[in-house]
Amino acid sequence: MEAETSWTNYPYSYITYVPEAESSYSEQSDDETKVETFSMDSLLPDDLLERILSFLPIASIFRAGTVCKRWNEIVSSRRFLWNFSNNSVPQRPWYFMFTSTDDPSGYAYDPIIRKWYSFDLPCIETSNWFVASSCGLVCFMDNDCRNKIYVSNPITKQWRRLIEPPGHKSTDYTAMSTCVNRAGQANRAVNRANRSYSVSIVKSKQVPGNFFQWDLSIHLYSSETMAWTTSVNDVLSGWRGGNESVICDGVLYLLIYSTGGSDHRHGLIATNVSSTGSSSSGILMRSFIPMPCSLTCGRLMNLRERLVIVGGIGKHDRPEVIKGIGIWVLRGKEWVEMAKMPQRFFQGFGEFDDVFASSGTDDLVYIQSYGSPALVTFDMNLKYWKWSQKCPVTKKFPLQLFTGFCFEPRLEIAP
Repeated sequence: MEAETSWTNYPYSYITYVPEAESSYSEQSDDETKVETFSMDSLLPDDLLERILSFLPIASIFRAGTVCKRWNEIVSSRRFLWNFSNNSVPQRPWYFMFTSTDDPSGYAYDPIIRKWYSFDLPCIETSNWFVASSCGLVCFMDNDCRNKIYVSNPITKQWRRLIEPPGHKSTDYTAMSTCVNRAGQANRAVNRANRSYSVSIVKSKQVPGNFFQWDLSIHLYSSETMAWTTSVNDVLSGWRGGNESVICDGVLYLLIYSTGGSDHRHGLIATNVSSTGSSSSGILMRSFIPMPCSLTCGRLMNLRERLVIVGGIGKHDRPEVIKGIGIWVLRGKEWVEMAKMPQRFFQGFGEFDDVFASSGTDDLVYIQSYGSPALVTFDMNLKYWKWSQKCPVTKKFPLQLFTGFCFEPRLEIAP
C-alpha cells in the first residue's frame, strides 16, 4: 500500500464532493452557438452549504476550505465547528503510530474510512515522550527532564505549554494523565470549544537507602486557574508507582508495582482529583484494588467514564511470558472480564514480544505489537475484533520498534 499524501503538505487527503459540476444549455442559431454556464454552488445559501459540508469526513474539512474563499470562510467559522461537532457523522478515535525510535514521525489511522495519513504532531520532539489524551486534546511531556509539558489539538495544531509542575526535579517513575471536563447538556454547544481540562503528574522516587519505601506525590494542573496544586504526598511501603495512570469519572487511578512482600505483582490505587490539600500518609493504600490476574504490560483507559485495563495474561509457571491478551472493566472494586483476544489475532502479530502497546477511548481499543506495525481494534459495544488497514510503512531494520496512542479527532477543542 502506498503512503498517503502528507498531512503537513496537503493536510487532508480525501474529499468526495465536487462543487464545480456545471449545468449548461445551448441554443443554436445558424452557425452560432451560445453557451451559458453557472455553478450549482452559487445557488446554495450558506446554511444549506454548511449543512452539506458538515457530512464530510473530518479528514476532508480543511481540504474543502481550499476550494474557494466562500468555502474557506464557512469551514473556518466558529459556528461551523460547533455544528460539525454536534451534528456531523460520529467520528471514531484515530490511532497515531510512531514509525521511528528517533523522531516523532508517523501515520494516523481513521477507522471509519480505513485510511492512514502521513501525520506530524505538534510540540513532541521524540517518540519516547509521555503521551495522554482526552476528548480531542493530547498532552505531551518530555522523557528526560520531564518539565516540558504541552497540551495540543493534533488536528488543528493549536498548542500551549504548561508551567513546570512542582515536586522532585528528578524522579524514578512518572505517570501523566489528562481529562477534559465535560460540559452540562444545556451548555454543551456554548462551552464545547472552551472546556476546561486537568492534567495530573504522579511522581515516584525511591527513599534513599530503602528499596521497599517510595515517595509518591500527585500534582494536578487546572486550565481554569493555570496553576498546579499538590494533592498527595505519601510514602508507599512494598510498592512503587509506575508510568501508567488515568483520570476516569473524577478519580485518578494509578497502577502500582510490588517491590516484594506481596502476593500481587500489580495493584491499583485511586484518589479523587477534586480533593484539595495534601492528604494524610497511608491514605492511598486504603483504596488498593488487586489486578484480575498476573498481567504484563497493563494499560489503563477511560472508555466513556468506565475504567478499563488491557494486559497480557502471564503463564502460570512463567508470568513474564504472556499466553494471551485480556480486557477488563472495573465495577465497584471488582474486575469484570470483557474479552480475550482470539488466538488467530494473537498469533497474527507474527514475532510477538512480551510487551505491546494498547490505547483506547470512547468504545474502541487499539492493540499493537512493538515489533511490527500490525494493529488490532476491539469494539467494546459490538465485542468485535478486527485488523486495521495495513499501515503504509515497512520495518527497515530488525530492532525497529513501533508504538502509538489513540485520540479523538476534533476541530472545536482548543487547549
